[in-house]
Amino acid sequence: MSADLPPVVARMLDEVRDSARAALGDSLVAIVLYGSAAEGRLRPTSDLNVVFVLRSFDPGAIDALRESLQRAQAAAALTPMFLREDEIPSAAAAFAVKFDDIRRRRRVLYGPDPFASLTVARERLVARLQQVLLNLTLRLRARYALRSPFDDEVVRAVADTAGPLRSAAAALLELEGRPSASPKAALESIARSIGDAVLLDAVSRLSEARERRTLPDGTASTTFAALIELTQRMKERAQRLA
Repeated sequence: MSADLPPVVARMLDEVRDSARAALGDSLVAIVLYGSAAEGRLRPTSDLNVVFVLRSFDPGAIDALRESLQRAQAAAALTPMFLREDEIPSAAAAFAVKFDDIRRRRRVLYGPDPFASLTVARERLVARLQQVLLNLTLRLRARYALRSPFDDEVVRAVADTAGPLRSAAAALLELEGRPSASPKAALESIARSIGDAVLLDAVSRLSEARERRTLPDGTASTTFAALIELTQRMKERAQRLA
């Protein structure tokens, strides 16, 4: 496994790969790591996103793999996805933002690359991006209303926002014809383009909340509120793409 992954993560991925090959046999087409780990940017609070591409889903074979998956989930926050090979086009259409992220940030751990020729239709990506940003806006508003007095819970909410907001930012800039080097850089670029120092400051605190699970005293609630505003601004930009 690549040296840019923490040793415990590399060991877990090796174990999962070997266990999957033994348990799934000929039904296993490929194993693909995607997201921040695939680009060597895994953080202590990041999920380890792995998709198992299968010819068929056999519950009995999955039963044999469960113990290895559970160990990896406990040790490295493994989040598995089981996708039949023939489901890739429909999954990419239904979850365009997620699969656009897989298209951009992936690392094949076993087998041929099942996403080498993946394309996500622009109209699907625009529609799904609008849906993702609207859903995120509504969820963040509700979480703010219920939890804003409690700094530790707000910091957790800020950290949880980083992944989906950055992925949406990368998709938005790509659709606007200005692809960015990474989802993190994409979100920073969008915040700068708006020209609001409060929003830019909130974006700069995302990594601190995600990695340290803390924010400077008195900043958690205002940071969360600014991220809600930024999500709304991004949603409006996505709507203009249609």
